[in-house]
Amino acid sequence: MQIPVIRCNFLTNVCRARVVASREHGLRLSTALVNVDTPEGGAVETPPRVRLAAAGVAMIVDLPPDSLPVIVHWGADPGTLDGEELTTIAAVTRPALATNGVDAPRPVSLLPEGWTGWTGTPGLSGHRRGEDWSPQFHPTSVVVDMKENAGGRIGVRATDEHIQVGMSLDIEMLASGLVRLRAEVENLGSTGYTVDALQLALPVPTRADEILDLAGRWAKERVPQRRPFTVGAHLREGRHGRTGADAPTVLVAAEDGIDFDRGDAWGVHVGFSGNHRSIAERAFTGERLLYGGELLLPGEIELEPGQVYSTPWVYGAFGRGLDELAARFHDYLRSRPHHPRTARPVVMNVWEAVYFEHDLTRIIPLVDLAGRVGVERFVLDDGWFGSRRDDGSGLGDWVVASDVWGAGRFEQLVQAVKQRGMEFGLWFEPEMANLDSDLARAHPEWLLQVPGRLPVEARHQHVLDLTHPGAFDHVRDSIVRLVHRYGIDFIKWDHNRDLVDAGSTRTGRAGVHAQTLATYQLLDEIRVACPGLEIESCSSGGARIDLGILERTDRVWASDCIDPHERQQIQRWTAQLLPPELVGSHIGSERAHTTGRKNDLGFRAATSVFGSLGVEWDLSVAGEDELEELTAWIAFYKEVRDLVHTGRVLRRSLERGDVWLTAAVAQDQSRALYQVVLRERHISWPVGAVRLDGLAPARRYHVRAAGPEASGALDPRTHPQWWRDGFFATGAVLGEVGIQIPALNPDQAIHILVEQHP
Repeated sequence: MQIPVIRCNFLTNVCRARVVASREHGLRLSTALVNVDTPEGGAVETPPRVRLAAAGVAMIVDLPPDSLPVIVHWGADPGTLDGEELTTIAAVTRPALATNGVDAPRPVSLLPEGWTGWTGTPGLSGHRRGEDWSPQFHPTSVVVDMKENAGGRIGVRATDEHIQVGMSLDIEMLASGLVRLRAEVENLGSTGYTVDALQLALPVPTRADEILDLAGRWAKERVPQRRPFTVGAHLREGRHGRTGADAPTVLVAAEDGIDFDRGDAWGVHVGFSGNHRSIAERAFTGERLLYGGELLLPGEIELEPGQVYSTPWVYGAFGRGLDELAARFHDYLRSRPHHPRTARPVVMNVWEAVYFEHDLTRIIPLVDLAGRVGVERFVLDDGWFGSRRDDGSGLGDWVVASDVWGAGRFEQLVQAVKQRGMEFGLWFEPEMANLDSDLARAHPEWLLQVPGRLPVEARHQHVLDLTHPGAFDHVRDSIVRLVHRYGIDFIKWDHNRDLVDAGSTRTGRAGVHAQTLATYQLLDEIRVACPGLEIESCSSGGARIDLGILERTDRVWASDCIDPHERQQIQRWTAQLLPPELVGSHIGSERAHTTGRKNDLGFRAATSVFGSLGVEWDLSVAGEDELEELTAWIAFYKEVRDLVHTGRVLRRSLERGDVWLTAAVAQDQSRALYQVVLRERHISWPVGAVRLDGLAPARRYHVRAAGPEASGALDPRTHPQWWRDGFFATGAVLGEVGIQIPALNPDQAIHILVEQHP
């Protein structure tokens, strides 16, 4: 059988599908993605297999003429291979006959299908009123765009003529070595077709014996958890209607004992901000798969004839160690044209300083203090609008509160901020409304709900149905009007409740899928109307952190907990997906509001250096010595933020995890900043020599203590001899022998700056 195939640069020569988001149905309507015409001269034989490679990673894809693509290899790049070698790899990796299995075993494809004998999780679950439930797709066309050792793309169009369903598959290898996958299912029949699930699967080798992912809750997000990769499915479902504080973030299958610097690891991330599924499945026949896709609620996707449902992008990363796996995501994010390029400004948010007690005479002194310590962006949080004097009313009424900010007082605040050379930011929660609001009283039908009842309340609020044109336009126009009128530079975009019983009053259907797409469209339209506006994704802290929302926002709020002891862990594991410049990290008050734990200013500030630094502290109660120390820390952050926000992230756990090292190493290895933190008192002390990894072995470096803590009095009993003046050493010595660090107490940090010697 011959299949039409075109080899070309798809960025310029292949017509991309036109995709339209429908607010009414939450569906994606498109033309066929890769159902292209046969080239002049007749059909060209489909290449039997293709190698996509970039940044030390390769994916070898088998393209059978009678079934969907099969991933033969995904992992370390074995090098350039000729056709014979590719054929050999495909042959020697083909599964053998399983005891009590099917007589003619077939490898599991990118979209696992039951007709092959696969008894694990299917790729597509769908039906036509109970019929046409078991697809068997046959390829009809293929698009291949290979860039030698720089990635590429394979697009496959397939159909099942019997059940009248089309399938389009996209496989991309990005320049960072990151893989991303997407599928579209099209109803080619004359009656409706229900899609219950559509997820894609990436194979991992049998040496991947361990599963690592993340869990958590409000104010304690991204807690790592490990388990053996046993037979069966390790299923992580997000049913919050948002990404969730307990999301796996990156579901990893790895060699036993995986660590930041060793062990092969394969991970998947679902780039979607609504309900989602991540699965690690091991079959009795030996296959080990990592799946990702959207979790669809009953009846969410009912395709009428000609309609298409598209999955979110599912990202796959391979790395030798968790740091290299994370670097695939970081490099991809930093390569995007819209990635933030300017220095990430120091933020002051007044939430923990004033909460709902807004008063110009109370806040202007904070503006003055913010300017004094070096803040570059001042953010007014919740409580500035409507009747919002607490969290029980006013949400959805995006009008400046006349009783608090009337008579020109709001304009005075904005002017005061701008006169001190700072940007002005404002808090919104655009997707929500209180029942006690003018909006909800006027338009109760704009709230997501099931027929006959409202969902249970959370934080006294409900979800606004953004698929309703009236609600959508109200939110968009309100935000755009305020941004233009007051010259707002930054929005903290919050989202403080789960989508429970999230249905439309117009259709009666579950509405999480449609709501998520409408939120994306709302963000897109606001950014078009307000060029230059920066947006932070906040969702009860870190409950909406994914690559879907990051396509439309400029940073995330990692957690409502800014206790530095907790934040060390939260930020360390947020880095498994995001680089530091995208993660807001604020210096709070001495006693953390969420935990009650007290910490020195030095540790609070040091923790914030490895992020997008800010202040969330009532500076009016700070002493002069604290203000001076805070000023010094902000100045230090400004000195090193270019390195932290462009360098390669490096993490190490020492002394059985009681000591943590975090570093940013310049891409050219000319500089590096290392932070060492004592998390817990170790059973023995002092700590042994700490290795400074990531440097060029043959180069000579100057090593010195850095940060405000480096200028303190030297105590020869607790500090090594080099601490005062620094020393010179090669990268090999620093990486293999290491250096002695000061004797630290729990919840203390030091910084070491390493710079190449001319």
